[in-house]
Amino acid sequence: MHLYNFPFSPKLKLAGLLLADAALLTIALSLSFSLLGENFGTQGQLVYAYLAAAVACSLLVFVRMGVYRALILYLGPQFSFQLLKAVTFATCLVAAACILSLPPEALNYSLFPVFWMLALLLTGGGRFLVKVMTQALIQNFRPKEPVIIYGAGSSGMQLLVALQNGEQYLPVAFVDDSHRMIGSTVHGIRVYSPNALYELIETYSVRQILLAIPSATYAERREIINRLEHLPVHVKTVPDLFDMVSGKVEVHEVREIDIEDLLGREIVPPSQRLLGACVSGKSVLVTGAGGSIGSELCRQIISAAPSRLVLLDSSEFGLYETEQDLRTRLEGDDAGGAFEIVALLGSVCNRRHMENLIETFGVETVYHAAAYKQVPMVEKNIFEGVANNVFGTLTAARAARKFGVRNFVLISTDKAVRPTNYMGATKRLAEQVLQAMAHEQESEGIGETRFSMVRFGNVLGSSGSVVPLFRQQIAGGGPVTVTHPEVTRYFMTVQEAAQLVIQAGSMATGGDVFVLDMHKPIQIVELARKMIHLMGYDVRDPNTYRGDIAIEYTGLRPGEKLHEELMTGKSVTGTEHPKIMRAEEGSLAWENLEPMLHRLDRACANFDLDEIQQVLKEAVDGFDPKGEALDPLSSVQPSPQRGEADPAQENVTRLFNQ
Repeated sequence: MHLYNFPFSPKLKLAGLLLADAALLTIALSLSFSLLGENFGTQGQLVYAYLAAAVACSLLVFVRMGVYRALILYLGPQFSFQLLKAVTFATCLVAAACILSLPPEALNYSLFPVFWMLALLLTGGGRFLVKVMTQALIQNFRPKEPVIIYGAGSSGMQLLVALQNGEQYLPVAFVDDSHRMIGSTVHGIRVYSPNALYELIETYSVRQILLAIPSATYAERREIINRLEHLPVHVKTVPDLFDMVSGKVEVHEVREIDIEDLLGREIVPPSQRLLGACVSGKSVLVTGAGGSIGSELCRQIISAAPSRLVLLDSSEFGLYETEQDLRTRLEGDDAGGAFEIVALLGSVCNRRHMENLIETFGVETVYHAAAYKQVPMVEKNIFEGVANNVFGTLTAARAARKFGVRNFVLISTDKAVRPTNYMGATKRLAEQVLQAMAHEQESEGIGETRFSMVRFGNVLGSSGSVVPLFRQQIAGGGPVTVTHPEVTRYFMTVQEAAQLVIQAGSMATGGDVFVLDMHKPIQIVELARKMIHLMGYDVRDPNTYRGDIAIEYTGLRPGEKLHEELMTGKSVTGTEHPKIMRAEEGSLAWENLEPMLHRLDRACANFDLDEIQQVLKEAVDGFDPKGEALDPLSSVQPSPQRGEADPAQENVTRLFNQ
């Protein structure tokens, strides 16, 4: 039970407030007579009766206007206006009572404004006095944590009011970059310059700073965060302006600093024309819809109003979560019933299933996000990685061309460029499959599907992302594990990546390799240091052991590179979108690639790891696997019994004789 939830019934509380207001209005009336040099006690009985009736009617007006519905602990500006109207109406009733009961020569019209001011002061001031005393009492029994609010704008003011009425934080100071605000006082809290931060932290024993700058650009936020990084405080932030305006979150819902705040990456608003070109009014299929990229693609697609959205994934749980999330988002949306959502379990490697769903639902656009993407996992499961990433793409692409899908977009990765791991090699070979099919289609005039691929780096918030891992390790006291002190990676938010993928696919002509502008690569160890500092800790010195959280280097995992690349060559051209480029990548002709795919398929069927590695080296330029490939199934060597068909050859026939 909260301290201010007194054990009285609502009716008893209302009766107490009514009696208190009746006494305060009577006192205000008596003081009004006294201030004007008249004796309230000498007035006739008729006047008493009229004034008593006026006070009683005023209380009924207070009830009717909702004065007693406001909780005293949470009184604010809105209540002040409400009380002002109620007291004004009460003054009119008192004036009417005096005019009716007093002779004209005894009537002093100055009485009414004096009464109005005194009644407002006593009823309003009394309430706010009780509020202050109650808050002080709560503070004594349950001390609040002192915090500094960075940003004295409208969001900072709303945050201040919310925190003052809450039980967790006690705002002690504002900090703002605006010289116009410095030195002023907002709701009793003084605004200081950022230069005073260290002194304020020491004076008030502050351990948390709350950022209330939702309208600041990413560059401005990064500059402020860099300024706060070395202070011994935990930095949190309020939600961004869009989320507050849309009603998704409240201003007082503080949270951890987002990784995009640390990256300082400016996001280019999407082109609505490019977003809708391949989606609006069309039947769209997203493979791998239960994954982080696939699910975000689905969220962006429904905002562009397709005629139908088909979700395909082999993970029941992932597919269920995505479908539920989409349906929740569409509840109450006027466009929610304008298109259907179809969730299907299945593998992209199943040719008949892919053909059946594309034909049944009249799919016009495919976003192919189904893939095994975790480098260490694919290094240990190479056969499945090849089957899913290469032959899954081939199967889906052939089904799309067979049934006249207009656009087919492959979600690729920067690890496909001069790969040192099997995941990257399989994704590059998948790209080459689409490139070869596009060139074959152009030269022989078969099919009208526009094949394209979009290549980008690490996505924040995706499964296996380093950021939530670091946050979990820091919260647990460390150590924070980094593979190598010099390792760098490109980063992009999942929302921006999905939007750019959709826009890039709209610009495809056939065989395009689109590369997203990932800004500058981030040094992972610096990211770890920033996160440790911003969560209020110090990095432990490996020599003196001073500090809170240690950083440990575990060594590069099998197949990992120090630095990723986005293009194999230097030839790149711009597009109509400033964040999307078109790379000129070499590719194999279909007549050269097809025999390699036959060999690769046979090697998978026979669990022949050496042959898989050899084919990938021949097909993928720059493929240089680091370390020995280890797949538990590589020791299995099935051989057909005499008189039986070779399962590998059956598999090849199934895949290629379509």
